Amino acid sequence: MVFHYPNGRAYDYHKNENHPSLVNKVNHRSINHNRSKTIYGNRGMSLEEEINESNQYYLSQGIAVIHKKPIPIQIVSVDYPKRSAAVIKEAYFKQASTTDYNGVYKGKYLDFEAKETTNISSFPLRNFHAHQVEHMRACQKQGGICFTIVKFTKTDELFILPADLLFKYWDEQDKSRKSIPKSEIEQLGYKLNYSISPRIPFLKGVDLLIANS
Repeated sequence: MVFHYPNGRAYDYHKNENHPSLVNKVNHRSINHNRSKTIYGNRGMSLEEEINESNQYYLSQGIAVIHKKPIPIQIVSVDYPKRSAAVIKEAYFKQASTTDYNGVYKGKYLDFEAKETTNISSFPLRNFHAHQVEHMRACQKQGGICFTIVKFTKTDELFILPADLLFKYWDEQDKSRKSIPKSEIEQLGYKLNYSISPRIPFLKGVDLLIANS
């Protein structure tokens, strides 16, 4: 199946490995401190599925209302191999996507990305698009809480990457490195450990973002 951006350029699945996306003032940055009870993620489940499951838990418990944003597409070619099935062969994104998720928590507007990388020591900035970064800037200027949930897939580690840290490296990439060191994410972000309910307790990290905003 082929997808195209609004300008007609074909979408590159391989380049966008993550598609289906503040300083802590306390003395520690790991959200779950009990190492003996570490719960690892389901390696057969994507980060998006893990976040969706967590959002459903938060919604069912009346904690927050957060949803995955739908991707508007225009279908131009469909194949019908049999009467009971239809296969989309070609489609176009109607408009550039913004971020993966948005919602409301404790009266605060949340807007965030979910991104995965196979890199071990850094997070490549190529995983972001300029319009996504600018969208987060605009939301943050209006008082929104913006961030990215980053997953290092080879080590099964999760972090909340504050938008301010992303902006810093994004703005400097033309004259310096084109990735965010993992050590910087560990120092200035918030580590998340898997749990049972919710699978990814990312709102604990959001509480720290709110406290430091």
